[in-house]
Amino acid sequence: MRLTDCYNFHDFRRMAKRRLPGPIFDYIDGGADDEVTYRRNTAAFEACDLVPDVLRGVAEVDMSVTVMGQKLAMPVYCSPTALQRLFHHQGERAVAAAAAKHGTMFGVSSLGTISLEEARRISNGPQVYQFYFHKDRGLNREMMARAKNAGVQAMMLTVDSITGGNRERDKRTGFAIPFKLNLAGMTQFAIKPSWAIDWLTHERFALPQLENHVKMDGGALSISRYFTEMLDPSMSWDDVAEMVREWGGPFCLKGIMSVEDAKRAAEIGCSGIVLSNHGGRQLDGSRSAFDQLAEIVDAVGDRIDVMMDGGVQRGTHVLKALSLGAKAVGLGRYYLFPLAAAGQPGVERALETMRTEIERGMKLMGCTSVSQLTRRNLRFRS
Repeated sequence: MRLTDCYNFHDFRRMAKRRLPGPIFDYIDGGADDEVTYRRNTAAFEACDLVPDVLRGVAEVDMSVTVMGQKLAMPVYCSPTALQRLFHHQGERAVAAAAAKHGTMFGVSSLGTISLEEARRISNGPQVYQFYFHKDRGLNREMMARAKNAGVQAMMLTVDSITGGNRERDKRTGFAIPFKLNLAGMTQFAIKPSWAIDWLTHERFALPQLENHVKMDGGALSISRYFTEMLDPSMSWDDVAEMVREWGGPFCLKGIMSVEDAKRAAEIGCSGIVLSNHGGRQLDGSRSAFDQLAEIVDAVGDRIDVMMDGGVQRGTHVLKALSLGAKAVGLGRYYLFPLAAAGQPGVERALETMRTEIERGMKLMGCTSVSQLTRRNLRFRS
């Protein structure tokens, strides 16, 4: 299978599955528990129909949006995701460059495998730094200061991951960072030698944002122990309010799902929120972000930028979210599979495919700008 044979999310997923060892593919692809929420994220879009207008003069389409003061050339962005050089040796370098080429935002994860500073050198376009709340308050301040010095415009605090989700696919293969595979997992690596060659012939895997805190050699702290030992489950709204004041710029909370929490985010001065269930990887059985979108936009959409992610596989999914009031839509697995399949060319092809689908969809909807997408153009199936 070649990159030129990939026309949609499912094609990229199949190509990635052929290249990646099973444990790594399942790490990207899997969700928590029974993966109910993981499946529901995409299914939620299918219960919503688009009602197009015609004869609207759509020769030119403007799909740009402004989110947290940053202008994006299209209404999707690359959500921050961890461990990208595990999937392909180019990792975040490929995603940052592809996002810059398409004029959209790139999210740098605190579990990213290149540094904030390098990400900024690759692209001076819109970026956001995603981080977690640590028991060590000094580390939290250090991370924010580093982001500011690197020129990052907006901070994104993930609030739905004070403990790791129950990802049973990983347990079945023994997948962990550092690797501690069982026999079944090792067998899967043995039958995908191209990945092993890629892994062994490029620079050593690292987590630059946490280089003094998380060890990749199986020593002081592994990734799994990072979540259970370093993150602070006592994090409160007062803690976040203090961070918002200290940052003094656009500050976003990722993982908001209730109206009450959305209101609190607006009250403490957040610039944006991302409705997210972490791609179905945390609390299984939770609502999809798309299903929660309308009531949260109604509650706070006039005070704060409301974004969403989870299950987005098509340009029409994006149009539905924008019609409900989302300012922009985050992509995760949508770009990770093409990254794993083909590196930067894969991510660029995926983003170009999404751009084309959104433009085509807007024309077929009779819209020349994102602002013309409204709930008038939607109907929900009962």
